[in-house]
Amino acid sequence: MKYDILVLGSGPGGYVAAIRAAQLGKKTAVVEKAEIGGICLNWGCIPTKALLKSAQVLNYANHAADYGVTISGDVKPDLQAMVKRSREVANGMSKGVQYLFKKNKIDLISGTGKVLPGKKMEVTDKEGKTTVYEADHIIIATGARSKELPNLPQDGKKIIGYRQALTLEKLPEKMVVVGSGAIGSEFAYFFNSLGVEVTLVEFLPAVVPLEDEEVSKQLARSFKKAKMNVMTSSSVESVDTSGEKCKVEIKTKKGMVTVEADVVLSAVGITTNIEGIGLEEVGIKTEKGKVVVNDFYETNVPGYYAIGDIVHGPALAHTASHEGITCVEKIAGLDVEPVDYGNIPACTYTNPEIASVGLTEKAAKEAGYEIKVGKFPFTASGKASAAGKKDGFVKVIFDAKYGEWLGCHMIGENVTEMIAEVVVARKLETTGHEIIKSVHPHPTMSEAIMEAVAAAYGEVIHL
Repeated sequence: MKYDILVLGSGPGGYVAAIRAAQLGKKTAVVEKAEIGGICLNWGCIPTKALLKSAQVLNYANHAADYGVTISGDVKPDLQAMVKRSREVANGMSKGVQYLFKKNKIDLISGTGKVLPGKKMEVTDKEGKTTVYEADHIIIATGARSKELPNLPQDGKKIIGYRQALTLEKLPEKMVVVGSGAIGSEFAYFFNSLGVEVTLVEFLPAVVPLEDEEVSKQLARSFKKAKMNVMTSSSVESVDTSGEKCKVEIKTKKGMVTVEADVVLSAVGITTNIEGIGLEEVGIKTEKGKVVVNDFYETNVPGYYAIGDIVHGPALAHTASHEGITCVEKIAGLDVEPVDYGNIPACTYTNPEIASVGLTEKAAKEAGYEIKVGKFPFTASGKASAAGKKDGFVKVIFDAKYGEWLGCHMIGENVTEMIAEVVVARKLETTGHEIIKSVHPHPTMSEAIMEAVAAAYGEVIHL
């Protein structure tokens, strides 16, 4: 069977690319060996947010008295019920993608795909039967998996990755989380909220090390306030799993420390899924574990494209989706512009949440900009005070010479819902004064953006 576009992988890059291709009148099929929706939908973004919501509800219940609400009886987490709800949410979303495939007349081919020369793909089903499909254009969107370090070999029981963390049958008493990026920080917050004694180990000097330094410091304060043991500038050298407990040897600035834990969660990053999918046979170029592509995701071999975690750029679901749309629209002959990787928001769903886009203050200075910086703390926000969520702030960075909005960094309640305003404003090249003169509703958390911008220009009212 021949298609106009054949997509390998049904994650947020692959399935979005396929739907956009179908909308543009292309005969499209998607090859998937596991669950529809990929890692993000089934084992990443969606189920983790469901678990984090459970932790938030538990936190509210434990602090109900702060809001004038009396709860009689014990409030305690039911991990199995939380996991069950999380899996049901993920399954529901996966079925939603299947519905979209049917609605857009996209063929779903179940099996393991391997690209072949001549714009072909071999698919092996569960029974071992192989079928070869042809296409004018083949898009590879195979994503990534949890990275394994030699000194942290995952056994799925005592040393685990994110997949096992999503489906633990019982709460451990003690846990060591290795890596404080978005995945590590979110799981550390989740298990800490459920009463687990969590030690968070980060090799670099600050937690969430890609964020602005002030944001990193605020999250570390919040974690320590929640009685989490945060160890930065530290590395796990080895884990002894021979006994009932794990003995984790951690190298710190002051020397070696041994921490006992029931479970060690490795969250040290991801590894791209580019092995065994035919890249070498086709002659598709890779570099440092990533497929080399141009601005519109075509590889060095005409007719073959790659998007998502397996190419350059931040490994985020929304990045992959936009890459997929851009790739397909270019194939269809539309007038498209390359994805602006400098304007892609990043979100971390801890408590408080983190959201950011653009340059940090340090990066802006290193790039040679003369900058204006504005900051508005949520302690001065009426909505944050009413919600009892005053931790955090909004920080904005502008180029002092031309007024370009260089970056925005937020930490606080619901800030992941607020960052889109900044992304759109930067896309439209909006000035700071236009933000100040745009009426923001009161009382809202989003007012803090306007106030932070006003602070950068010396016009802040509520500070």
